[in-house]
Amino acid sequence: MLFKEEFRSRHTGADLNAIDSMLQTIDAPSIDALIDQTIPASIRLTRPLSLPQAASETEMLAEASALAGMNVQARSFIGMGYYGTITPPTIQRNLLENPGWYTQYTPYQAEIAQGRLESLLNFQTVVMDLTGMEIANASLLDEATAAAEAMHMMVAGMTGARKNAHVLLVDEQVFPQTLNVLRTRAIPLELELRIGPWKEFEFTDDVFGCYVQYPNGSGEVEEYEQLCTRAHEAGCLVTVGTDLLALTLLKPPGEFGADVAVGSAQRFGVPMGFGGPHAAFLATKESYKRLLPGRIIGVSVDASGNTAYRMALQTREQHIRRDKATSNICTAQALLANIAAMYAVYHGPENLKNIATRVHQLTSVLAEGVRGLGYTVESKHWFDTIVIHAQEQTVRPLAEAANINLRYFPGGTKIGVSLDETTTVADVEALFSVFSNAAGNGHSMPNIQALLSTVASSIPTTLLRTSAYLQHPVFNSYHTEHELLRYMKRLENKDLSLVHSMIPLGSCTMKLNAAAEMMPITWPGFGGLHPFIPRSQAKGYLEIFSQLERWLSEITGFDACSLQPNAGAQGEYAGLLCIKRFHEAQGNSHRNVVLIPASAHGTNPASAVMAGMKVVVVKSDAHGHIDMVDLQKQAEAHASDLAALMVTYPSTHGVFEETIKDVCSIVHQYGGRVYMDGANMNAQVGLTSPRTIGADVCHLNLHKTFCIPHGGGGPGMGPICCTTELAPYLPSTSNHIFDASDSSHDVVSAAPWGSASILLISWAYIRMMGADGLTEATRHAILNANYLMNKLSGAYSVLYTGSEGRCAHEFILDFREFKQRGGIEVEDVAKRLMDFGYHAPTVSFPVAGTLMIEPTESESQAELDRFVEAMLTIHAELEAVCSGEADAKDNVLKNAPHSQHVITADAWEHPYTRQQAAFPLPWVRDRKFWPSVSRVDNAYGDRVLVCSCPPVEEYA
Repeated sequence: MLFKEEFRSRHTGADLNAIDSMLQTIDAPSIDALIDQTIPASIRLTRPLSLPQAASETEMLAEASALAGMNVQARSFIGMGYYGTITPPTIQRNLLENPGWYTQYTPYQAEIAQGRLESLLNFQTVVMDLTGMEIANASLLDEATAAAEAMHMMVAGMTGARKNAHVLLVDEQVFPQTLNVLRTRAIPLELELRIGPWKEFEFTDDVFGCYVQYPNGSGEVEEYEQLCTRAHEAGCLVTVGTDLLALTLLKPPGEFGADVAVGSAQRFGVPMGFGGPHAAFLATKESYKRLLPGRIIGVSVDASGNTAYRMALQTREQHIRRDKATSNICTAQALLANIAAMYAVYHGPENLKNIATRVHQLTSVLAEGVRGLGYTVESKHWFDTIVIHAQEQTVRPLAEAANINLRYFPGGTKIGVSLDETTTVADVEALFSVFSNAAGNGHSMPNIQALLSTVASSIPTTLLRTSAYLQHPVFNSYHTEHELLRYMKRLENKDLSLVHSMIPLGSCTMKLNAAAEMMPITWPGFGGLHPFIPRSQAKGYLEIFSQLERWLSEITGFDACSLQPNAGAQGEYAGLLCIKRFHEAQGNSHRNVVLIPASAHGTNPASAVMAGMKVVVVKSDAHGHIDMVDLQKQAEAHASDLAALMVTYPSTHGVFEETIKDVCSIVHQYGGRVYMDGANMNAQVGLTSPRTIGADVCHLNLHKTFCIPHGGGGPGMGPICCTTELAPYLPSTSNHIFDASDSSHDVVSAAPWGSASILLISWAYIRMMGADGLTEATRHAILNANYLMNKLSGAYSVLYTGSEGRCAHEFILDFREFKQRGGIEVEDVAKRLMDFGYHAPTVSFPVAGTLMIEPTESESQAELDRFVEAMLTIHAELEAVCSGEADAKDNVLKNAPHSQHVITADAWEHPYTRQQAAFPLPWVRDRKFWPSVSRVDNAYGDRVLVCSCPPVEEYA
């Protein structure tokens, strides 16, 4: 038999010798025996997964290339929030395709995340400067969901007489996909959308705000200052959907009175990717900072008094406030926000304005030219988009024959054309040719060069931008490739990622993101497609979606799948909406109670509230499992209005609860449906399934189990799988392309398949692993976790295990005794791990004062042993403090992490040595990763909130 390279041996960390050694350590005769001791027999799968035979990396890439070739790379002038853009090659190569950037985790551990925090602060500064607002977040999922978040924010901001206002006025000229997401989000919360021309808005007593677009959905640049005045006089708020490139030329929303600005940064260097991922934004006035959804990067100081960055105002977020959170957002779009930020850094204010001016000039040339061909141009004032009165039935065949996509409005008599950074003079000539041939009236072709010298700007002088933007040195210092390359590398070097060491974050599954899986996403055949092109031009994508839907359905045991949710929390929301719609269809719209275990992820209750449901918490028993007595009690008490149970499996305590089938049975008995949070799916694949345990619907975090990288805080994808019973209520992939009139299906993302391009990563992972490889990965994830638990259990208390003393793919260590004995917080341990070159496990979730550890299947025994050695060394340091051998306040734990600045300072007044501080073990010296700052002062950062680039003086 010929040798064939197997990808799974590259993905899985342990070889046969390591497996034997680890099994011996944990006293298990085989992995099969370990799995039998870990997963209840009643929920084990009885057959292998039915998936295609595993492909090698070379074979997978060949298949991907063939599928990319099935997509048509036409010139798309559709617009609607998605535009051609040029990703500077140095940003593509050194950021987007660089594992030092894309394998980072969300920057909760600020001391080893200063690089991406600085870059995200740059992103916020770009948004704040261009929109004219006082504060911005560090990205949202897409423009439509950003608009929906703004709606939530505005209604939450109502006080006094308008506290119970429930109506949002929406201009009829917003993007259809935005309108559909707004509608989906409004209905469960009993909010009403009144849609009509913005000039006819009436701010009656039941209105809390309005939403308009600038330029609007047809490209028209409208003057909204009087609208803002009228809204504010009535006590209402105004949100403006806008375009960052346009705002280099247009008066910013903050200057004409808007309260909130939202939009997408896609055209700042991020490929369209058939819909995403892209970094959206939300900016507002500082007075609304505690209502702002998503993450905010702020400026603080470290223990040495130096400037340091951190995530600010985290008490707003779902992982802390749960059902009272401002939003259910967990994953953002950090990697894409960093690309957009670097695009602005590279181009600077002058070149951004040049790009925008060129786009506007070519659009004006196009408008004059088609007028000269006898057409009526409906648009009066535009930036990059015009609407032409023309017959679709005449123009469309000619355009498609020329490989050109345009926007065709309902009714067939209006055509939209949007230009962008990639548009050339040849493109405009091709457009003239299409419209000339369609007119067939003998008009001579327009002379582009003559028009370029004569056309004037169509933007009214009252709406031209006069204020400066991006004046900070960071946007005016790195305009050559060498300088930008070195800036990006400096930031990258400040951040710990998977290129340095294991990131053992419980419930986050920081596994290998293989290079082969990543390669196709930047191919033009995938990256260059507009999400609203004719389906016939996306056959390659559609085949990938079809295969991935079948594979995920097989893995979960379910019958149907939607790939639309573009984050895990979006998947939760979509799954709950399926259950809600099902109950409504059965005539049970009163069923609105969701039972949620006390140990659940914070996104669960936040998503339930967004879906218009009432949260009832189910207690945990002494073993950390769902309290069956309390579950029965709550189910009986809410029998008439029970909608669902949200459950994570294995539990967030790292255990396969043996009562799970009984849990689901009780919920079904009282008319509810079971939603399974797929955060811990990495312990299920090939061994059990959501369907097998009794769930009705689940979401999957493709950025955990299925290898999409975390990107420093996004992107992610959260597709949902469900039973046939719930399948009719999955999000629509068809109704929000061009027509917002069909509200029969929910739409949870701006694009039909969410962040479509990164679905390629999960497709590639499954394609290369096959059924046996995926199952082996799960088995190794469980083995690695039990090995680590065994090695550490002699020094630390393990909080929860199954009935046979095993954990699932993660486990929890209890550090509360060290606080009682020596005043050492679990945070001190997390910071001390940085001195060993490790990112901390998950801190104080799901239990305060603990660390939750998940090694994943991708780590080798050697890496696991290094982590063990670090943790045992820290244990000795803990005991030294508790026994009084080390000073209670001036010790290696309380002072951690030790930055290079601290270690190399002339003065050293600590009772321990520099060697103990910086090189606590021999191997640390060879692998040393230096935290770039000392411990960051979180309280200071929230008291003195600064969310844009610091003043120039601090750089001096």
